[in-house]
Amino acid sequence: MKKIDISKKYNLPTDVQFCKKCVISNQRPRIVIHDNGVCSACNYFEFKKKIDWKKREDELLELLDRHRSNNEKYDCVVPSSGGKDSAYVAHELKTKYGMNPLTVTWTPLKYTDIGWKNLNSFNDSGFDVILGMPQGDIKRKLCREALIEMGDPFQGFIYGQVLFPVTIAIKFGIELIFRGENAEAEYGGSPESWNKKYLSIDEFKKTYFSNYELDFWLKKGFSKKDLSFFYPPEQQELKDKICNSYFYGYFRNWSNHSNFYYASKHTGFEPNIRRTEGTYTKYSSIDDKLDTFHHWFALIKFGHGRCTSNAAREVREGYITREEAIALVLKYDTEFPELYFKEFLEFTNLSENEFWEIASAWRNENLWKTQKNQWVKKYPVK
Repeated sequence: MKKIDISKKYNLPTDVQFCKKCVISNQRPRIVIHDNGVCSACNYFEFKKKIDWKKREDELLELLDRHRSNNEKYDCVVPSSGGKDSAYVAHELKTKYGMNPLTVTWTPLKYTDIGWKNLNSFNDSGFDVILGMPQGDIKRKLCREALIEMGDPFQGFIYGQVLFPVTIAIKFGIELIFRGENAEAEYGGSPESWNKKYLSIDEFKKTYFSNYELDFWLKKGFSKKDLSFFYPPEQQELKDKICNSYFYGYFRNWSNHSNFYYASKHTGFEPNIRRTEGTYTKYSSIDDKLDTFHHWFALIKFGHGRCTSNAAREVREGYITREEAIALVLKYDTEFPELYFKEFLEFTNLSENEFWEIASAWRNENLWKTQKNQWVKKYPVK
């Protein structure tokens, strides 16, 4: 497989710079390290401290009152995996604000036991759930082809996660969708996104599809019929039925940690019994066996894995120091996800040699070097 120039493909700086507050570097696509040496995610966290959250909640109440159902019909859609964040959103909308949410789940590539248990606990706590499950052969093929073409086996899941809730909302005549946090603001996108309260479907596509619209795969052996379950309603129907996705984190002060405790108390959410490979946490993104490879390929392309992401968030929220975060990143970030490696190979119909050939092609040579027959980071966080 031909070697990919990662820096050129993603327009990354050649000089590596780390945020002086957290452990993220300027190799994360779209992140900005400001003149004060602090990344846009950390600066956004400081920005949030100045927000008038009572005023934001008043905005939320006004929005909810415009859409509130008076006849027991669903009045909003919440994309939900049964995980801590979406469980918090759905439960608070229902119990605190009196809404009647319909929750929509795009199923993982391969459920973990704890992921399936948490979804059922969420369902049992008082929520209707619609599951979107595309054909297994199409899902596996798209996972494999996205890995080869994009260096990200998770892109097929992202299509469904973004588009399927819109499809369901329109089919049920619901004009209001609540997603969780604005990831572009919370985790380091452009400061222009800081005051975004919602995104249109076209804006979501631009942000989350990495310039690979679904039609791209029609040139790679897929048919429209193969991908029909992934496609949203026709453009005219989208225009006729305005259906914007609002960020709940715009209206309510977002905290992954707080969401964990909230969901544990109210919807029966449980952490895993073991930490996730590549990090130290047990409660974040634990429903899919294969999403560790999404994070591992981010590691080899951009130099930051799952531990970097988790630790950076916890530094911002004050749960750990930067020094503690550095120690955790150095210990866990480059750990290979061995636990489900065999299942990943079977799922994608790849041999181990083919997997490592793809990984080598996507390895960012600006960030990695070979030392004693092993890949090591050229610029470890410090």
